[in-house]
Amino acid sequence: MEQIESLYQSFKINVAAFADTEIYGGQSLSDLLTLDMLVLLLGNIVAAIAILLLGFVVSGVVGRRIRRLGQDHATMDTTLFTFLGNIARYTILAFTCLFILNTFGIQTTSIVAVIGAAGIAIGLALQGTLSNVAAGVMIILFRPLKIGDFVTVNGVTGTVKEITLNYTEIADLGNVQVIVPNSEVWGNTISNYSVYDKRRAEWSFGVGYGVNLAKAEEVIRDTIMADERSLDDPEPFVQVNNLGDSSVDFLVRVWCPADVYFQYQADMKRKVKEALDAAEIDIPFPTRTLMHENPRCELVHGDEEGGKETVAE
Repeated sequence: MEQIESLYQSFKINVAAFADTEIYGGQSLSDLLTLDMLVLLLGNIVAAIAILLLGFVVSGVVGRRIRRLGQDHATMDTTLFTFLGNIARYTILAFTCLFILNTFGIQTTSIVAVIGAAGIAIGLALQGTLSNVAAGVMIILFRPLKIGDFVTVNGVTGTVKEITLNYTEIADLGNVQVIVPNSEVWGNTISNYSVYDKRRAEWSFGVGYGVNLAKAEEVIRDTIMADERSLDDPEPFVQVNNLGDSSVDFLVRVWCPADVYFQYQADMKRKVKEALDAAEIDIPFPTRTLMHENPRCELVHGDEEGGKETVAE
């Protein structure tokens, strides 16, 4: 019994010492466990929950409104407004957390300093990832390319399918998904074939040296300009550009709508070939003349029985 009594007294002393220990705002547990303090604490909890709910509602509404701006206006880039909407949403949530901490009397200055120091350490550890994020922000803000554009980026040619903060997704000419890190997109030359509504097609057509060049030029020009996709402005260019080994070469440059460029370029090659054939204009191909040192020497040929014989000089 004496041992039990001793343990009980020791427990009471430890509980009393713990109750007198300062744990919050210069107050001990015994000071906090009062009716007024409990009411105050409950009020802070209710206020924190209200602030949290309000923060989620406001951040969601603001984010959706900003994103909807890009969806409601066809001329605006939806990627940019999606990014801005997310930034606004998370910024409001961050301030909501600070307000909640202030509600409980917690000084947020030191917390912000700790978060800043941690951000620096994390930034040093994730330099590659952060460089992609920074490049993604630049791509979204300055928009050198956007979803649906036909581009060549870092040696990849295809259609842009998605732009995120970390990477750009491109479907190449074989409809294969290619993921390009944003740092490789922003840090390299970008060829965007979808920006301008017109493109210049170029061909080289060769005719024989004995052909009437004026007639050949007329056939080529009339054939190409008869196509409805050929544009008169800027002025078409059809002129002799090169005297080759076996042909006189015409350089042809004609503008067309950008969205039909590839099919238009292929169609004109066939049409010009058929038009030159119909006009009986010679289209030469490379030939080679062999000269023998001894022109009186005859070649080896087969006899009627399938054998071979050599006819001497």
